[in-house]
Amino acid sequence: MSAVVSLSNVHKSFGAVKVLDGVSFEVGRGEVAAVIGQSGSGKSTALRCINALETIEDGTISVCGHAVHDRKLDKRELRRDVGIVFQSYNLFPHLTAEQNIMLAPTCVKSLSKAKARELAREVLARVGLEAKADHYPEQLSGGQQQRVAIARSLAMQPKLMLFDEVTSALDPQLTGEVLKVMEDLARGGMTMILVTHEMAFARKVASKVIYMHKGKVWETGPGAMLENPQTEELKAFVGSGL
Repeated sequence: MSAVVSLSNVHKSFGAVKVLDGVSFEVGRGEVAAVIGQSGSGKSTALRCINALETIEDGTISVCGHAVHDRKLDKRELRRDVGIVFQSYNLFPHLTAEQNIMLAPTCVKSLSKAKARELAREVLARVGLEAKADHYPEQLSGGQQQRVAIARSLAMQPKLMLFDEVTSALDPQLTGEVLKVMEDLARGGMTMILVTHEMAFARKVASKVIYMHKGKVWETGPGAMLENPQTEELKAFVGSGL
C-alpha cells in the first residue's frame, strides 16, 4: 500500500514547549487513521503540520507527493490535494450552503458557475443535504453546518481528508449525523486522518489508530488495539472513557 502521508521524526515547539517530539507515522491510500490522545498530546498540531498550517523545525513530511517540510512548498498546490475540516464550521454567513461550496471550485479551479453549482448539488447529496442547498448557515443545525463544511472540502476532490475534532461541539444526535457521513466516505475509499475523542467510531471505522502522548506516537495499531492496549498510558486513556 503506497503511503499518502508520511511523517518522519517530526519536531515542533511553541516557544519553550515541545509539542511534537520525533513523531513518525504513515497512512496508506484508502486508510482511515484515527489520532487519539489527551488534550495537549500534540495530535491537532500534527494534523495542522500535515496541511502546512504550522511549520516544523525538524524532520520530514510527505503528503500526496508534496514535500511539506520544504520551504519552497507550493501550499496552494498542496491544498488542491488535501481537504481539512475543523471543529468550527467556518461557513460564510451571507452565502447559502450551495454558494459556500461553489466558492473554492470557481476561485481556485476556475470552474464555471454552472459546473460549480452542479458539483455543489452533487456533494450536498453525498452528505444528505441536497434539500438544504438554498439555506443560509443560520437556518441550519450545527450538525448540518458541519456536513456542509465536509461537502465544501469534497467539492475540491481531494486525495486526502483531514478532520480535527469535528464533532466535539455537537450534541450526541448531531454527532451521529456527522459520523455517518465520515463512515460513508471511509467506505467509499477516501484516505482520511481524523483527530477524535469518539472511541467507538475509531474502533469501528479506523484501519489504523495512532495514540499520541506527550508529543510522541506512543502506540499504533488497528482499531482492535483499543480492546487490548499494550502500554499503561493507553490503558489509562481508554479506561477514562475519553
